[in-house]
Amino acid sequence: MVEQRRRLGEILLDKRIITRDQLQIALMEQRQNNIALGKIIVNLGFTTEAVMRDVLSEALGQESVELLSAVPDAEALAMLPKALAQRLKLLPVTYDAEHEELTIATVDIYDLPTLDRVRAHVGGRVKVKTVLAGEIEIENSIDQFYGYELSVDGILREIETGEIDYESLQAETTEYSHPLVRLVDAMMSDAVKRGASDIHFEPEEGFLRIRYRIDGVLRQIRSLHKDYWSAIAVRLKVMAGMNIAETRAPQDGRISLMISGRPVDFRVAAQLTSHGENIVLRVLDRQKGIVALDKLGLADDRLQVLNLLMARPEGIILITGPTGSGKTTTLYSMLNFLNNEGVNIMTLEDPVEYPMAMIRQSSVNEATKLDFANGIRSIMRQDPDIILVGEIRDEDTADMAFRAAMTGHQVYSTLHTNSALGAIPRLLDIGVLPDILSGNIIGVLAQRLVRKLCEHCKEAYEIDELEKRIIGAKAKDKLTVYKAVGCPKCDHQGYRGRMSIMEILRLDEELDEMIAHRSTTKELTDAARKKGFKTLAEDGIRKVLQGETSIEEVSRVIDLTGYIQ
Repeated sequence: MVEQRRRLGEILLDKRIITRDQLQIALMEQRQNNIALGKIIVNLGFTTEAVMRDVLSEALGQESVELLSAVPDAEALAMLPKALAQRLKLLPVTYDAEHEELTIATVDIYDLPTLDRVRAHVGGRVKVKTVLAGEIEIENSIDQFYGYELSVDGILREIETGEIDYESLQAETTEYSHPLVRLVDAMMSDAVKRGASDIHFEPEEGFLRIRYRIDGVLRQIRSLHKDYWSAIAVRLKVMAGMNIAETRAPQDGRISLMISGRPVDFRVAAQLTSHGENIVLRVLDRQKGIVALDKLGLADDRLQVLNLLMARPEGIILITGPTGSGKTTTLYSMLNFLNNEGVNIMTLEDPVEYPMAMIRQSSVNEATKLDFANGIRSIMRQDPDIILVGEIRDEDTADMAFRAAMTGHQVYSTLHTNSALGAIPRLLDIGVLPDILSGNIIGVLAQRLVRKLCEHCKEAYEIDELEKRIIGAKAKDKLTVYKAVGCPKCDHQGYRGRMSIMEILRLDEELDEMIAHRSTTKELTDAARKKGFKTLAEDGIRKVLQGETSIEEVSRVIDLTGYIQ
């Protein structure tokens, strides 16, 4: 016990969080009252509980959670009664039914008797995972969350007869008694658990429609009476730091919550429509925002080409595709692969979506007149090795991006075109000269996202003549592919999760020469094909033949009619 006490004190001294005099006072107080040293230091006001929690988390190499912005699972809370949680000083945070794992927030992750009590109560099959939290935060959260209905259905039943108190919605308080406060949190938590990328609150003439975008497709989840909408809108605006009195002008905001034991951000946008304000929340789940390169679903030869592109020391790598095609995720995955102490990576985004360690990230800002072009000019004075420009939109941005590439930097950016080869005429249209394009583009990636067939219910069938023509197969070939069916595991959609299909154009001297001479897209395509270039359609067909997705799904995002004669 003395050794543990000494270690905590020394850690706080080393980090200059407390002085030696303050440590001596805390140790004397501990000898008199026999209270945990960390709690005494917080009670004396020498530091905050949040700082203490983070220090302990770092020292023990243990994950921590900030309960002030956490939304616990109703299922997790139901597994432990309030009296037991208060006695053991812990809070159930999340329950993963698929893996039968309960995550609890506790002050002492090494308190084995407490963990044994929890295991005995929930049953031997359930695994118990611990995360660090502050004692005062745990006590407040137990009072805040226990005893209130936290499921969407239960809250809706609760508020059917109740009146809405607008003042309590506008107050900056942790009071959790108001059902509308809990309803908003419950819907946001529900969307994250379902893997939604966006939450749409859409007022109609007589009701409020709530839709989630799951796996790229919007699905209606709820319809509420229109009387609830003004209160829900106020609550969302308060959480996002927006002006609740402004209902006509478009507004943007941001919400940060701890859901299922991990931080999740929501980008909030309000827009006036004919039936009232329409509010859309973009879910920025950091856990899903960065994917390892080998998990992008690329064929081995395509992954090898991508690695060769990133190995080039200077030049531009462009990622193209429509909104929602996963460009940002691929960019972050590439930066994460390159990220180490030996390189300085700087980004200019609109806005910063996923914070990453060691990478210097900046947002374009109209108020400070920091646009993409000025931002690149400023970044180049920060001694960068790699620069990420969120998007090339105009000639000024393109000019600065290519200037950075020509002065020995590796530049990553996105462009709105339908294909990899379509990037060349698009850049020419923006105003970039062919001589500048030639030799400075390392490669271009084009991608789309398609839904993956549910492994539990997909059904094999032999394709007909038309489908053979669509995928470019010969009439005599006997091919078996899969189609979507639907089951409870995939919420009767037939699909679960998404994957990228990608084409990668690697530019060499021959293609550079053709670009300089303004060759047509067809000429560039023919030359690239001879070097092994495969189109989006070919990559999509490869995924169909592997049984990962369906012809119908690939046809939804890519034109496959080019094979039909």
